[in-house]
Amino acid sequence: MSLKFSLSLRNARAQANIDMIDAGVNAGVMNFYTGPQPESGAAITTETLLADLELSDPSGTVDEGVLIFSPVSDELSAQADGDIAWCRITDSDGNYVMDLDCGITGSGAAIIFNSLSVLLGGTVKILSGSITEGNL
Repeated sequence: MSLKFSLSLRNARAQANIDMIDAGVNAGVMNFYTGPQPESGAAITTETLLADLELSDPSGTVDEGVLIFSPVSDELSAQADGDIAWCRITDSDGNYVMDLDCGITGSGAAIIFNSLSVLLGGTVKILSGSITEGNL
């Protein structure tokens, strides 16, 4: 399937994502888990929560159909050992917004790290995050 959207529609879709993340009273949250990744929005079962990082508010900006996440403060005390496999974003009220892939520089993933390995009590630092809307 080929999807081709106008720039104005791509920008609106990206802004709608930001609005959903920022819908709660406070900033949204990125929760990083080990695998396997469940179906979109499905309950967390055997996955281990490694870190939860509070997003900025607003959580991002839109430029040319790309949602670019605002800088995220480091998690200074990871909750468990493991390898980050994916990310679930919720608004500050805990409402599911989206699941994203994670990777290292050059992977093309939505959320980029130097390393996906996390140690209990260690620092988790996001290098960047973005979502490109449409025109795939």
